[in-house]
Amino acid sequence: MKQIVASVDEVATVLKLLGDKTRLTMMALLDHHDCCVCELVEIFQMSQPAISQHLRKLKDAGLVKETRKAKWIFYSMNKEHELYSLIKNILAHIPDQQEKLKELKERTKISCE
Repeated sequence: MKQIVASVDEVATVLKLLGDKTRLTMMALLDHHDCCVCELVEIFQMSQPAISQHLRKLKDAGLVKETRKAKWIFYSMNKEHELYSLIKNILAHIPDQQEKLKELKERTKISCE
């Protein structure tokens, strides 16, 4: 099996995006759970425009995908991205972020479905 080798520029772009704590945490969340903007707003306690800006950067780089369900847009990690194995390796070195989703479900009644 031939391994795809990304350019230094592509790797640097991904590392720069993941160098931001909010985007790194988002990627950890999106690796296991599709989220809508309203969930991320609550988790990060940030404004909707700020969350949308982070998501736009990740989407522009092809790291996240969006799926429309009725009037909601859900974001997920793009596991087909050529650098997904690099991202997955980076995420293995940070604490699991799924507790944030559990806390969100316990403290709010957000329903994007």
